[in-house]
Amino acid sequence: MNTKIFLAAISLSIALSACNSDDGNDAEDNVITTEVVKTNAEAIALGNGVYGPLQTLSSSFSFLLESTSETTISFEGAEDIEGPLASRLQTDPANWYTEKIYTRLYSSIGAANIAIEKLDSSKVTAKISQETKDLVKARVKLIRALAYLYLVQLYGEVPLVVSTATPVNTTRNSIDEVYAQIIQDLTEAEADLPDFDNTRSNPSKGAANALLARAYLTWGQNPLSQSQVQDIAGGTTDPPHTVNSERLQKAIEYADKVIGSGNYALLEDYNKNFGVGGENQGTEHILTIHHDGDGDNLDVQGNHQTHCPFTERFDLWTDNHIGPADVTLVNIFDNSDKRKLYSIVTELYNANEPQAGATPPYKKYEYAFPVTSPRFGKFIHRKGYTADSREVAPGTEEGQPNNINRIEIRYAEVLLYKAEALLFLNRASEALPLVNQLRSRAGVTPLATLTEADLYKEWYLELSFEQKQWTNLARWKTLLSTIRTKVPTYEYYKEDYKDEAAVKTTAKALNPSLTDSDINAAFFAKIYKHLHAKVDNVKGKHYRFPIPTNGGINAGVSPQNPGY
Repeated sequence: MNTKIFLAAISLSIALSACNSDDGNDAEDNVITTEVVKTNAEAIALGNGVYGPLQTLSSSFSFLLESTSETTISFEGAEDIEGPLASRLQTDPANWYTEKIYTRLYSSIGAANIAIEKLDSSKVTAKISQETKDLVKARVKLIRALAYLYLVQLYGEVPLVVSTATPVNTTRNSIDEVYAQIIQDLTEAEADLPDFDNTRSNPSKGAANALLARAYLTWGQNPLSQSQVQDIAGGTTDPPHTVNSERLQKAIEYADKVIGSGNYALLEDYNKNFGVGGENQGTEHILTIHHDGDGDNLDVQGNHQTHCPFTERFDLWTDNHIGPADVTLVNIFDNSDKRKLYSIVTELYNANEPQAGATPPYKKYEYAFPVTSPRFGKFIHRKGYTADSREVAPGTEEGQPNNINRIEIRYAEVLLYKAEALLFLNRASEALPLVNQLRSRAGVTPLATLTEADLYKEWYLELSFEQKQWTNLARWKTLLSTIRTKVPTYEYYKEDYKDEAAVKTTAKALNPSLTDSDINAAFFAKIYKHLHAKVDNVKGKHYRFPIPTNGGINAGVSPQNPGY
């Protein structure tokens, strides 16, 4: 899964099926080598090439945006490799995930710049229409904006490269300049995109407006500048949270465009948002990243977001690549909350192991101490939407279908954008009904009032392990306090788990019949180590990730982010 594929240059080999064409052209492998585009098919192919680098990040985002938060840990191999280092907040400029995400996002940006310039230089003819040119340019600009939106949130000031005339730019532009470019690209894209596209990996006006709401919401909470991060880099106190009212109001306006379009709505069944069967079927997905799966030469890499949280499936004694940080996270969800069943899993039935007399009629596995811990459940491949959705499908030898599209943004998130902007504009009474829409769908009691703490919790309940947690904490300026106050309350943070001997003693106190071979002591001692490392290591510098220094697109970018 963690194969180091360095993109030294942007390939002009364009994969046509990176997103689906809606203009009737048949997709086929193509290489655009000329300076101009001559047909609609070539234009579509050129635009689709921009998605390739972004596809390779669908699971990588989890390791920086989830395992560096209070909710998630990573045991992806030995303790001295990239996933576990990120989990313990020991990322450095050589970390593969920081490098991969930074470099691939710029590769996507570079491909976008090439596509825009080739389309601009191509004449409208009988074989290439103005409509197709405009559509492809709009899609490409949306993806370029999305790449910059990730870059500015994760790395702060970054070089703006919007032309092939300056393919290497080592000067870091200001936060405001980067956001201004994001807004410009999304605004221009929105003008030429269709109102709606049933293939959700094809950008639409809804996707552009949703991303505009996301951009203004983040920009509107005054992201930290390089000098502000420098001031707190070695400290353990969060910076003040301040807002720009005008930008938050713009976030509301663009969220309202999505809400008012009538093209999107909450699915009645929350759990049907997830899995191959949910792709392009419901009204909640707004923008997805298309995946054909491992080994498909048009995909480069499948969506390992489906594999990493359920790596070994029913081998309970082998570490998953990534998982919940503690068993007590189960208790954040009310038992009546319909989101609980898929969000965090404590038991599953294996459909490959029939068991007569059981209901469902399969062998049951429990993810519990002293053998293992709960699993994130949204991307576990299920047998179907049955009365008991804990069933797991018979699968291939790999076990998880990595051809599941990654959900970039769904309607529930847009409701939270608007609610958050309203709350920080001191309009909590207007925000409350939006949050209660989500709670009503989940089957839990509506809130009577809405506080910041309520909103933060609802974000987690609704979007747990959907690669939002770190960006949320950074946006709210609560990253340090959240890790430093919540993690010490966890069960596995206790001294009862400090080493293998302590774990065995704790387990036998709970059940004297256990023998040492019944207890996965090394696993729980490792969780303890990660949780304590999070608390011990978290500093102000973690409001950013380090600029990678291994060459390529990032060569010579300076100054480095504070503290690295």
